[in-house]
Formats: sequence, structure tokens, C-alpha cells
Amino acid sequence: MAAIAKSGFVFTGIIAEQAEVISVTHDRTNRIFVLQSSLAQQFRVDESVAHNGVCLTVEQVDPQKQQYQVTAIEETLSKTMLGDVAAGDFLNLEQALAANGRLDGHFVQGHVDTVGTVSQINSRDGSTDYTVRYPADDEALVIGRGSICINGISLTVARNDPAAHTLTVSIIPHTTMKTNIGRLQTGDRVNLEFDMLGKYVLKLTSLGMLPSDHSGS
Repeated sequence: MAAIAKSGFVFTGIIAEQAEVISVTHDRTNRIFVLQSSLAQQFRVDESVAHNGVCLTVEQVDPQKQQYQVTAIEETLSKTMLGDVAAGDFLNLEQALAANGRLDGHFVQGHVDTVGTVSQINSRDGSTDYTVRYPADDEALVIGRGSICINGISLTVARNDPAAHTLTVSIIPHTTMKTNIGRLQTGDRVNLEFDMLGKYVLKLTSLGMLPSDHSGS
């Protein structure tokens, strides 16, 4: 039976592993990352892999060293926090969803919408709350108990403060252990991808293709 190809555009926000950044070099306005992960043995050149929620193309693979290379161009760097990444940092990894795979999180494109800033971290009994400030222009895309992708992780918005333009997510210990979210500190920048369905609804409404006011009869 032929293998089922992976889609290069759909992820689920379920992190498989973290990759350590071995080196970061520059080629004109591009940044070239060499990373190490046990998943590298599964990677193939030209495969799409999400790094902190950013879809990047695998360019080289060294299975023996468990290392591989990806490049972020200027356009990607301007819209994400990958410009902040340095050697020794860890990035969340997810391979693209297989056509016969399970959707355990929510549909994620690997196309970061904006960068948010961690404004507060509060530890609770059994969980940790992370509050993230996002641009005011994106307020319509943040919904309480709706889906949000932060650094590639599919999460649920626990609380939203429209006046402050902040959202809060509650993280269980398992997620802290499996991802790099436990490494975040106040002031760190994070990649945000809003729910795909919400973006389409907002676009169609702005074009007048969907009613924006249901108060009339």
C-alpha cells in the first residue's frame, strides 16, 4: 500500500518534542537554524515542520547526529519571535498532520498571525496561568473558551480581558513537561496563531458576505 503523504499546511497544535537550537547563522537577511532532536531521524528534506508554530522547510538532515537545518526568511522573522531565538534555546516541534491522522488539537496552519508578550505568570495548585498581551487590532479573534495557538501549542483561552488586550491560558503539568512553555518568563515574546475559522468569519463579515448584526428582525 502506498504511503499517505503528509500535508505541508495543516498541523494540530499537539507538540511531539522539543528541539535544541545548536547554532544560528545569518545569510543576508535570513537566519539559518541547526537543531537537534530525536525526531530528526524521521525527517526528510523538503518536509514541513512547525517550529514554535512556524511552518519551516527541512533543508538538510544528519540522522547520525540527530540534527537538521531550516531557514527563516526576513518575512517570517518580521512576523514571528524566531528573531529572538539563540543557540541553547528549545523550540516546540510538530510534523504536519497525515491525511489519516487524528485531530487531537485544532486546525493550525503554521502561519503565525502576530507576536504576543507574556505579561504575567501565576502558579496555581496543579496548573500555571500564563497571561499574554496581544495587539489591539486582533481583539475580535480572541474568544473566551476558544482555541488559540501559542508557540505552536493548541490551547484554550481561559479568560480574555478586551480592555487590556490580554488572554490567559491555564497549563497542566503534562503540557509544561512536553513543551517549552515552562521556560517562558515575563516579557518573553510568543508566536500567536488565531483560530482559522474565526479568521474566515471575520473576513467574510468585513466583506459583507455574512451579516454582522443579528439584532434586527
